[in-house]
Amino acid sequence: MDLWQELVVAAAAFAAGLINSIAGGGTLVSFPALLWVGRDPVLANATSTVALWPASLAGVYGFRRELKGGARLFLLFGVPSLLGGVLGAVLLLRTPSETFARLVPFLILFATLLLAAQEPISRRLGKEEGDGRTRAWWAGAVVFQFLVGVYGGYFGAGIGILMLAALGLLGFTDIHRMNALKNLLAICINGVAAVYFIASGAVIWSDVLVMTFAAIAGGYTGARLAYRLGRRFVRVAVIVIGLVMSVSLFFK
Repeated sequence: MDLWQELVVAAAAFAAGLINSIAGGGTLVSFPALLWVGRDPVLANATSTVALWPASLAGVYGFRRELKGGARLFLLFGVPSLLGGVLGAVLLLRTPSETFARLVPFLILFATLLLAAQEPISRRLGKEEGDGRTRAWWAGAVVFQFLVGVYGGYFGAGIGILMLAALGLLGFTDIHRMNALKNLLAICINGVAAVYFIASGAVIWSDVLVMTFAAIAGGYTGARLAYRLGRRFVRVAVIVIGLVMSVSLFFK
């Protein structure tokens, strides 16, 4: 790559890592940047997934204190995340992306509106932190997480917002705790997808090397920034990011 291309890709990766640690949707920064410098769309998508995966680790580390007592919930959602991520990755390399890409803005907009309405819905239901949910409710949440995993392995942009919306409807109200679990599940989804992309030779390694370190710095910075700005600011930021992403994709 030329120097200007490296700078563009590195800056996009830093921004993507920061956005992913706070809300999700960083792929909509890194993916277009790779297209802009002339990369093949499928290879750009796979490369972005591999490059941003280590940044999820940085995001988890930044929110590590919020993960205490969450092992049971992680195990519940971790398995469908892994299975869905594998299926989505296989679909990406074996089917055209045009049809699925048309659904992306609708999915992100729906999830963002769901997250925006989470607090009044939770108050109406009178539930907190998942207490009192029926088995059918939890089963539906697991199925939804599997579908998020499929979507994440296939394209990935906005999976954080989808997961935050699902956690919100389960009664979780602490945005930092929700972010911590979301980042951990994103590691599962993107991790298995990244392994499949690498094994299939669908990764541009020169881009990965440039993007990985920038994305890690962005991921850790985003987690630190979230604590300083406060819970309500982060929730509003998540909603704004989701609306901007969905609107931009509608007019893409």
